[in-house]
Amino acid sequence: MDTPPQPHTTGPAPAPGPRGAAFLLAQIGAHAAARFAERVGQLGLVPADVGLLRMIATQPGRSQRALAEDLGVVPSRVVTLIDHLEGKGLVERRRSAADRRNHELHLTAEGTRTLGAVSRAAAAHEDALLAALDPEQRSHLSGLLARIATEQGLTPGVHPGYRNRAPA
Repeated sequence: MDTPPQPHTTGPAPAPGPRGAAFLLAQIGAHAAARFAERVGQLGLVPADVGLLRMIATQPGRSQRALAEDLGVVPSRVVTLIDHLEGKGLVERRRSAADRRNHELHLTAEGTRTLGAVSRAAAAHEDALLAALDPEQRSHLSGLLARIATEQGLTPGVHPGYRNRAPA
């Protein structure tokens, strides 16, 4: 019995296209990050600025060192990031009354106004991104993503990009 001739191939077979949940998470995450950057860019900010403003607003008076610990970065990186926001008039450093070696971080009035505009932009961003889902589906998706983030050891509310961001 003769076997039919096999087609001649040169090199490895092409890799199958990306698929599955991990790819979709990465694809949607990249898309969402780019769209969010566009929205906050209209406010003169980058996403890292937004995260810092939010963290300072939720705990006014925290020290630069505490902020660095929460972000998982060296304190010198936080100094550079805060210098940038202070230069924009959004954040101010105040000497700590308890320890004059430390600076406490606070939003300025302009920082508070800007964070309000960011909140409105973020809500519009989420609505646009999740337009294909009804409220129950959105809630379910958020719960599943939070569960994955927890299992992966991600710090709630802290974008891992801070560890990779070059100083401004």
